[in-house]
Amino acid sequence: MRKVLLKFKDAVIKEILLEKEVYTIGRKEDNDVVIDNLATSGHHAKLIREGETMYVEDQNSTNGTFINGKRIVKSALNNGDVILVGNHTLEFITDVKPAADQTKTGVRARSMDETVLLSPTDQEKILVTAEKLEVVGGFVVIEGTTNKKEYELKERVSTIGKDDSAVIKLKGLFAPKVAALINRRKDGYFITPSGGKEIKINGNKVEQRYDLKDGDIVEVAGLKMQFYIKE
Repeated sequence: MRKVLLKFKDAVIKEILLEKEVYTIGRKEDNDVVIDNLATSGHHAKLIREGETMYVEDQNSTNGTFINGKRIVKSALNNGDVILVGNHTLEFITDVKPAADQTKTGVRARSMDETVLLSPTDQEKILVTAEKLEVVGGFVVIEGTTNKKEYELKERVSTIGKDDSAVIKLKGLFAPKVAALINRRKDGYFITPSGGKEIKINGNKVEQRYDLKDGDIVEVAGLKMQFYIKE
């Protein structure tokens, strides 16, 4: 069994079972693992199975691919390794024992002079430089219990869920840590379901990315909210 846990701010967004030989990672929608974030290149990295060993390989990405804080070109993965792609992480989990020859000269990492650790501050600078956000919107709570009655969404990525990092906090014993992600872009916002919790918009179930419009009604885990765009 091999899998990766895609995380944002320690909250698990998605669990991906690694059953194929190659998985592509990047911002564009033709990737197997899509990370819609400006710090992530269109085709950022690949997960490649060679025999019993899984490797991660950078695809000449702008901001690089890192394993446990070290920038790599191509590297074998061990159980518990954390891959940094933009400002998201993928935790590699496996019960397969590593092959004896998995570490190859010139493959594990670049020289120490090239080793870079991206801090959250560095990632924020990348995002600010890449895109000036103009549209400002948010939610007004219509029904349900949460911490506030109104949420203005100024961050590039906001989460709805029970997790401590969630911007819109869900209540209840069975509420998911992350129920949805809200991405803010120059021309507006979109919401993406996460964590397997049903989301309805204007009474219709949504299973994929949805571009939010002024006045949309969003329902998730007993919470009902109306989206708005500020003039």
